[in-house]
Amino acid sequence: MSEDLVSFEVNGIPLQAPRGSMLIRATDAAGIRIPRFCYHDKLSVAANCRMCLVEVENAPKPMPACALPVAEGMKVYTQSPKAVSGQKATMEFLLINHPLDCPICDQGGECELQDVAMGYGEDVSRYSEAKRVVKDKDIGPLISTEMTRCIHCTRCVRFGEEVAGMRELGATGRGENMEIGTFIAKSVVSELSGNVIDLCPVGALTAKPSRFTYRSWELMQHATVAPHDGVGANIFLHSYNKNIMRVVPRHNEAVNETWIADRDRFSYTALGAADRLTRPMIRDNGQWLETDWQTALTRVVERLRGCAPEQVGALLSPSSTLEEFYLAQSWLRGLGIQQIDHRLRQTDFSDQHLAPLFPWLGASIESVERAGSCLLIGSNIRKDQPMLAHRLRKAALAGAVVMSLDVRDYDFHFPLAGQSLNTPQGMLQRLASLVKAALGRKKAPEQLAGLLTDAKADAEAKAWVAHLKKQTPAHIFLGVQAHTQAHFAELRALAALLAELTGAQLGYLPEGGNAAGAWLAGAIPHRFAAGVENKKPGSTPDQWLRPGLQACFLFNVEPHLDYANAPAAVAALKDAFVVAASTFADDELKAVADVLLPIASFAETGGTYVNLEGRWQSVKGAVPPPGEARPGWKVFRVLGNMSGLKDFEQVSVEQVRDTIKAELAAAGIDGFDNALNFDAVQPREIDSHAGLQQVSAVGMYAVDGLLRRAGPLQHTEETVGNRSLRMHPDDAKPLGLEAGQTVQLERDGQSVQLPVSLDPGMALGCIWVPVGIRQTAALGGLCGPLTVSKV
Repeated sequence: MSEDLVSFEVNGIPLQAPRGSMLIRATDAAGIRIPRFCYHDKLSVAANCRMCLVEVENAPKPMPACALPVAEGMKVYTQSPKAVSGQKATMEFLLINHPLDCPICDQGGECELQDVAMGYGEDVSRYSEAKRVVKDKDIGPLISTEMTRCIHCTRCVRFGEEVAGMRELGATGRGENMEIGTFIAKSVVSELSGNVIDLCPVGALTAKPSRFTYRSWELMQHATVAPHDGVGANIFLHSYNKNIMRVVPRHNEAVNETWIADRDRFSYTALGAADRLTRPMIRDNGQWLETDWQTALTRVVERLRGCAPEQVGALLSPSSTLEEFYLAQSWLRGLGIQQIDHRLRQTDFSDQHLAPLFPWLGASIESVERAGSCLLIGSNIRKDQPMLAHRLRKAALAGAVVMSLDVRDYDFHFPLAGQSLNTPQGMLQRLASLVKAALGRKKAPEQLAGLLTDAKADAEAKAWVAHLKKQTPAHIFLGVQAHTQAHFAELRALAALLAELTGAQLGYLPEGGNAAGAWLAGAIPHRFAAGVENKKPGSTPDQWLRPGLQACFLFNVEPHLDYANAPAAVAALKDAFVVAASTFADDELKAVADVLLPIASFAETGGTYVNLEGRWQSVKGAVPPPGEARPGWKVFRVLGNMSGLKDFEQVSVEQVRDTIKAELAAAGIDGFDNALNFDAVQPREIDSHAGLQQVSAVGMYAVDGLLRRAGPLQHTEETVGNRSLRMHPDDAKPLGLEAGQTVQLERDGQSVQLPVSLDPGMALGCIWVPVGIRQTAALGGLCGPLTVSKV
């Protein structure tokens, strides 16, 4: 017998378990069911419901299995008269105040209390006094409360403190006067808050958007993947009458464990948006007319044939499927068009030839929680990749050293060992200081010497470098904010050198749900599928998306909100022939498009998503698309056939996926590497702007068209609070600005007006401007100097 294992018996069955582990874990692993309410495998032990009482030989009374450590020679009985008597008594006490409203409860049919009551409850109550009534709380647009049903298991309380990192719910009062609430009247704002809906064992916390719209036994379950970030969280879509009714987590310990972010849970509410595109449309004489697919696709093919390939470009959503990316670039390149891209908000492409095969995390998602140290560069990981932030939080709470180099304090939900707030140029200088400290007496690569000339290895820089060297495994993550900066190439080069010097693993955290798949499928101008070099590469969007453009193909892209410089994109598309294959079509998209093709959403089409660790996850459509909408991969296949191209005979999405896998195998790709060839690096002179500098990011509920139309998410404090500019109080004081005051931002003749929010967590010299929203779409650009004036 191993020294770490102890032997014991449960109902006469010999078992072994790690010393110090709780009995309920051992019985669960052995398939011996013990009833419970407060216990959850991912939360700390509370032992307050007492439903898991068991008899232990020689113990004077039943004991809770969730808080009972296994011991050598222990003999336990879960179905003995003493154990069952204790469990039934507990069940009777729990039902004393519980309302008999199962017929109208959303939890009916999947309620843990119902299930356990069937086995341990009585058919007649001995309680004749009045039941307590608890006033319901309004905790936001996502979670509905019926707190009279609450049995005080405290799962929701422990989840907020231990997993979400925000103790938003708590208990007040004692005994039957105990209530779960927010202490003061406020909303629950955590980006993971919806998980308490799954955790609640009764109907006290349910999903507000789907309240009273279904019965659980009527739902069909479909496995799929969340499309909003590169983690690829596993989810179940539940449908009724061919409509998605709700989304719940699908357990995958290697990816998202048993949790999902709120945007993954509630984005389905946009599927029935008023501007959902359901039929092909063409514009004739300024009027939009519904038509059939044959007519619409014929017009697309004929018009593109008459354009010069170098004057045609395509923008693809970074959340498209691998198969959509592959067939899109195959069709476009078959027509000679090389201007293909998914990097909608990236502004610096100068070193794209040095990029790895795909933006790889540098490690498995699961391994991040075992990190010893981590440096975040331009990363609001908590909002950009919530489930990856959950892993990093677990590492930080276990002692990992986490440091942040950015333009803003993002109010991380884990402790930071160091934080440096700078302007974009200051970030580059600070990173150079870290490299200088890591070099010591070593000589820097000649190409990077210019970036290190003025760098100083101060005490803080040396301390950060020491953490990366000693606290292993170490990670350096380039986040979404880094990818959108004007000097991304230099940031990448310095980060790669720092990783090489410290032994840390460099990782990328780009925007979009399938950026990795886009690179692998060749949805970039300078590479074909499988990373094969394009000898005649196309230009990048900042080069071709200009006046004089003849045609453009948009795939689930709304240029007025998704592109880095929206005014420039709209101006370039004004006189071009524009095809928009989209799930939605708002007035702004209709204003620039000439043909609209209705495309199925992520819930209505099959395909493959490749997450940041390189995991391929293939899914099937859960429900048919509405009207005449079609899966994107089928549209591209038909366009290829109508254009007279070869290799467009696929009859299933699996065939397309297997074609890509074959190309990867033929290219001899059997591993991933983020190492940089410093001999090929060509750093540029860094611009130093005077005055206030714009820094921008997209809110977590505005990263794509689906989220922007998800009503419940748009009414959260996260969205409402992301409609103002942020600046440091010391920057606002010389301008005479106060919180709540409206100001005008201007650059290059473009201006917008926004209210001011004073934020001590902003870097001095920076103005935070939210993008991806209509209020700022007219400003254009993500960075650069801004003129600020009072209205």
